[in-house]
Amino acid sequence: MKMTRSILGVLLLPMLLIGCLQTEKQFKMIQITSGSYNHDLDNNDNFSPDSKWLVYDTRTATGGIGGSPSIEKVNVETSVIEELFVVKKNQLYGPGAGAVSYHPAENRVIFIHGVEPCSEKNPYQQWRRTGVIVEDNDPNIPIFMDARDITFPYTPGALRGGTHRHEWSKDGKWVGYTYNDAIMKAIEDSTGQKVNLRTIGVSTKLHPVLVDHSCEGENINGEWFSAVVVKVVTNPVPGSDEISNAASDSWVGTGSYVTKTGKRQVARAFIGKVRSLANQPVDELFVVDIPDSINQPGEFGPLEGTLKTFPMPPKGTIQRRLTYTAESAHPGCGGVVRSSSDGKWITYLASDAKGVQQIFIISPDGGSSRQISAHSAGVQSCARWSPDNQSICYQTENSIVVCKISDEPFEKRFQRITPVSKEELSNIVWSPDGRNIAFNKLVKAEGSKEVWKQIFVVKLH
Repeated sequence: MKMTRSILGVLLLPMLLIGCLQTEKQFKMIQITSGSYNHDLDNNDNFSPDSKWLVYDTRTATGGIGGSPSIEKVNVETSVIEELFVVKKNQLYGPGAGAVSYHPAENRVIFIHGVEPCSEKNPYQQWRRTGVIVEDNDPNIPIFMDARDITFPYTPGALRGGTHRHEWSKDGKWVGYTYNDAIMKAIEDSTGQKVNLRTIGVSTKLHPVLVDHSCEGENINGEWFSAVVVKVVTNPVPGSDEISNAASDSWVGTGSYVTKTGKRQVARAFIGKVRSLANQPVDELFVVDIPDSINQPGEFGPLEGTLKTFPMPPKGTIQRRLTYTAESAHPGCGGVVRSSSDGKWITYLASDAKGVQQIFIISPDGGSSRQISAHSAGVQSCARWSPDNQSICYQTENSIVVCKISDEPFEKRFQRITPVSKEELSNIVWSPDGRNIAFNKLVKAEGSKEVWKQIFVVKLH
C-alpha cells in the first residue's frame, strides 16, 4: 500500500526530530528566493497543504502592505515562482495586497486587500482593508470574504473598517483576524478621544452579506458572515479584566478545544491590554469562547454597532483572562500566541524570574503556566508548533531553535538548527509535513547596498 507524502512526514517526524537533537551539521539551510524585491512571510500560515509551496507578499519598505503589488508563491524544491494575485497600477499608498495565509486543506489563500478607491489623501489604512480569497488554479479572481459597510444603518454580518492577518481555523470553517473600525476612527479624529481601538473578529460561511453601495466604493459585499468577538473599552478599570486593545491572536486547537466538561468549544486566544492597580498598561493572555452561531446580538449591543459604538460580540461569547502578571515583578505577556493543534496548550512570551523573555505554555482552561525555554539571552520570537505537537521552534540569539515539550532538563530538550548570527531572522513557519522550517532574512543584493527580505528553508532531514 502506498503511503502519501504528508502522512509519511507526520509518521517520520519524531524520528526526524530525534536526529535533529543530536547535531547541527546535518541541517541544510537553503535560500529559495533571490529577486530584488521583498518576499515577506509576515508570520502567517505560509506553507501549502502539501508543504510544496510557500506564499508571501511583496511589500515595500516605505509603503508596507499598501505598497505590496502582488501575492506570489515559491516552490520549496525548485524555487519556481508563480503569481497568485496582482493589484493593477498599485502605488506606495495602496491599495496593496499582503499578509497572506494558505487554507489548511485546500489550494486557496487569503490575504489583506486595501479598499479602493485609494489615493495619497485616502490611502491604505488599518481601517480601510478587507480579506480576499484566491484559488491557486484561478489566480487574480478575488473572492471578498468579509463585507464592509460604513453607511448608517449598518448591516449585521458586515464590519465597518479593516480586517488584518487573516487565519483559517485548521478545519477551514472559520477565519479569524484583528480589526480596526473606521466609524470609531472618524469619532477619534473629530473629538480627540482615543476610541480607535484594535480588537478581534471572526467570519464563517453562514451566508453572503450584501450592503448599500452608495459610498464611492468604500462598501463591499462579502461571501462570509462576520462579527467582532472581543469587547474593548477606552479606559479599563484598573485591576479589572477590561481591555483597551486585543491583538496577536490565533485559533485554539483546530479552531476549537475540549473543555473540562468534555464540550468542544470554538475559541481564539489573544493578548489583551489591561490596567494594573497602579493604572499602568499591561499585556495579558486571554481566550474568547465563540458560539457556534455568531448571528445573534449579545448583551452589549447590536452586532453591527451604532453611530457611537463599536460592533459588539454575539450572544454566547465569553471573554476570559488566563494570565495575571500585572502585579508581578516582571509584568506583561507578548508575542503572537499559538496553540497546539490538539488544543491542550497555548504558547506566549513572558519574563522569567530573572526578567528574561522566555516561552511559556498554559491550558486554554486556565490554571498554572509552565516555562518551556530557559535561554540566558532570552527568546526573540513567538513559537511555532510542530505538526505532532511534540516540539516548538523559535528564535534566540538570531538562531532558530527546536525545543521538545517534555519533562527532561532544558539542556536536553533544545537544539539549534541555524547558527548564532549577527543578523536577525523573522517570520518562522513549520511545514505541515514536519520536514521544513521556513523563515525570512535580509540579504544584500549583489553589487548594491540595497537589502531585500528573502525566504530560506531549513531541511530537518
